[in-house]
Amino acid sequence: MIRVDGLGVEVDGTRILADVAVDLAESRVAVIGANGSGKSTFARTLNGLIVPSEGSVEVCGIDVAREPKRARDAVGFLFTNPDAQILMPTPAEDLALSLRAAEVPRREVADRVRAALARFGLEGHAEQPAYSLSGGQKQLLALAAVLVREPRVLVADEPTTLLDLGNARRMADLLIEGDGVGSAPEQVVVVTHDLDLAARCDVALRFDDGRLTSVGDPADVIDAYRAEYV
Repeated sequence: MIRVDGLGVEVDGTRILADVAVDLAESRVAVIGANGSGKSTFARTLNGLIVPSEGSVEVCGIDVAREPKRARDAVGFLFTNPDAQILMPTPAEDLALSLRAAEVPRREVADRVRAALARFGLEGHAEQPAYSLSGGQKQLLALAAVLVREPRVLVADEPTTLLDLGNARRMADLLIEGDGVGSAPEQVVVVTHDLDLAARCDVALRFDDGRLTSVGDPADVIDAYRAEYV
């Protein structure tokens, strides 16, 4: 579903990614690497948040650079910090905004909002000010707002970094096991420093200094990565 060929990204004269090429059909994909390795930049090219300087990115048969709107409809993106993603005063309003943006018929919005709140354990917080939610609740709301639109692919950029252990485990379960709202994404790409989460995926990609250096079984890729820091 994801095809990347000769991908390069340059920002203000600095090369961030170079010559990345990979085909990914696996349903759960981990992206690992040190800070500054290019993994988050790679993730942002998958739905057009960053436009390649060279090469191509195709997701679900869509050329992301040529058809950015179609790409964003097909590829949902979850940011590290939910405060960057929650736009409305309350959880119910935020989910309704996502549904309206997806052009869901007005008559269906209220029912789908209630279903999403219940699925993510937020039904008791529907009208609570979003800023007063806990960190874990905010990240669940951000994820619900992405999944309620039923994207075919979900890209999550370090989704557990700001969470405590319990909420990190719950988030990992939601991403890996696909317990979402409506139809689960066909493919989930997780950028993460959590190697236990990465190990639960079907394939792992490792980035180093702007290049894709390893693609393979998560256990093998992670073991090699760990060995460099022993």
